[in-house]
Amino acid sequence: MIIKKGDTVRFLNAIGGGVVSRVDEKKGLVYVEDADGFEIPTLERDCVVVPQVNVETNFPVKDFTTKTTKPDPILPSPVGEGLGVRSEPVIETPDGENLKAFLAFFPIDIKQLQTTDYECYLVNDSNYFLYYNIVNGENGNLKSVANGMIEPNMQEQIAEVTKNDLSNWERIRVQLLPFKQGKNYTPQSVVDINLKINAVKFYKLHSFTENDYFEEPAMIIDVIQEKENVEENTKLTQISPEEIKNALFQKENSNHPKLIKPKQQAEIIEVDLHINELLDNISGLSNADMLQYQLEKFHEVLAENKTRKGQKIVFIHGKGEGVLRKEIEKLLKTQYKNYYFQDASFREYGFGATMVVIK
Repeated sequence: MIIKKGDTVRFLNAIGGGVVSRVDEKKGLVYVEDADGFEIPTLERDCVVVPQVNVETNFPVKDFTTKTTKPDPILPSPVGEGLGVRSEPVIETPDGENLKAFLAFFPIDIKQLQTTDYECYLVNDSNYFLYYNIVNGENGNLKSVANGMIEPNMQEQIAEVTKNDLSNWERIRVQLLPFKQGKNYTPQSVVDINLKINAVKFYKLHSFTENDYFEEPAMIIDVIQEKENVEENTKLTQISPEEIKNALFQKENSNHPKLIKPKQQAEIIEVDLHINELLDNISGLSNADMLQYQLEKFHEVLAENKTRKGQKIVFIHGKGEGVLRKEIEKLLKTQYKNYYFQDASFREYGFGATMVVIK
């Protein structure tokens, strides 16, 4: 990162730091003014910029004007060598003793969710250093897409995800090893979890929300909460058949009055009609062929749900040139004229979706 006038920096090889008052690019020097007003000339490579902090959350603020480079992998240290101690102490908080880590995804162009790429950040909201390793891909074709170490109460860009890579990020493995440097502490459990991220979320505007860590909307995934959910589900699957039988027997013999369970409203069915979501390979297909395949999928979904009165189905067709949208509306006004339809929620789907209600 290029250091410029006004940046707050700390020294890598000495204790201290301050605000950059001027820069001598020819000599590679920066002049750092400390708290006492003294100007200290220092080589630029011996300084590191201290991230800007959000006053309300005491958390670094994401800089959207500067591209962050992917960190180099952490290699094992030779035997007998330590990790090295930070020149400045970690400021710990009571809440920080509870391990909290998040993945945050940012669309590079939030107005073009159908085509944009994404930035992935790791957020460490705890008093612990974290070794991390993010793995994606299918069985037999797994690879580490991000690995390294992140300091306490920091955020770090770990990957750039292109639109073509989204399918690989639907199933990822997150590994975290928490520790503290130079002090006694209670060890935390190692996190090793397989996460499933529905790729459709990347195309929905409402997936990117305000949060406590960034100034712009992001899709936030709570890694620790997901780990706890998996552990809870595992406990439920470990209940023995005998325990289930006893519980049912006790329920049958109870004298409590039966409660009438209210009828639940059916969940909205979402169908993504983008051709790349329907077919893995479209080489050799004409525009007419692709349109025909999309309409066949539209007919198929309506046929499968024709007996489910009141069922809501959202067909995601995209804005594009509007050809698919016009054909769908034509069919709804003729072949399916008994069904109610309207534009789906703009907040959730933008301008590229139609909602159909089975009557």
